[in-house]
Amino acid sequence: AFSPAVREWFASSFPAPTPPQIEGWPHIAALEHTLICAPTGSGKTLTAFLASIDRLVTSPRPEGRTHRTRVLYISPLRALAFDIEKNLRAPLIGIGLAAERIGVPFTAPEVAMRTGDTPSNERQKLIRRPPDLLITTPESLYLMLTSRARETLEGVETVIVDEIHAMSTTKRGAHLAMTLERLEEVTDRPPQRIGLSATQRPLEETARFLGV
Repeated sequence: AFSPAVREWFASSFPAPTPPQIEGWPHIAALEHTLICAPTGSGKTLTAFLASIDRLVTSPRPEGRTHRTRVLYISPLRALAFDIEKNLRAPLIGIGLAAERIGVPFTAPEVAMRTGDTPSNERQKLIRRPPDLLITTPESLYLMLTSRARETLEGVETVIVDEIHAMSTTKRGAHLAMTLERLEEVTDRPPQRIGLSATQRPLEETARFLGV
């Protein structure tokens, strides 16, 4: 179901899809809310991101800043958010090179991060020029939705919640659930929700939290 450049990059980078990818991608491609429960090192992060990356690199950017950001990644930890930003560089560069090799169009997505450590001048820049993919934390997302920055989230199509088990049964999780509902009031249509974790027990409770 992926575009030629994404297929070319994946085939040259990995011997085969992992079980979470084989089972998860059809549901994600069908735009269903999806919960991925898999061990560390099983490729679950790429399971969540690849379909979104595929849409970003193969479609033109929406006109206007209010619909520029189409993918939100929410991390409970700032350190994990920094790691994700760094780890996204390789597939984006690789897919771009694959597109050049096989001669197909490629739109290079812009990735940015907003956390409690982001200086005010950088936050203002994100309002003036939103990224295609925004990496953030639950608290920073809440602050965006209660300020004029919420306008930049109107075009969000996918929300990826990492380490979802760390929040689903806590007060922080209840606050995030409220924030996700607030996000749906801002977006043109309810975004697809993808949850990731290596340890989700009970699985059914985590799925209810995600809305699966």
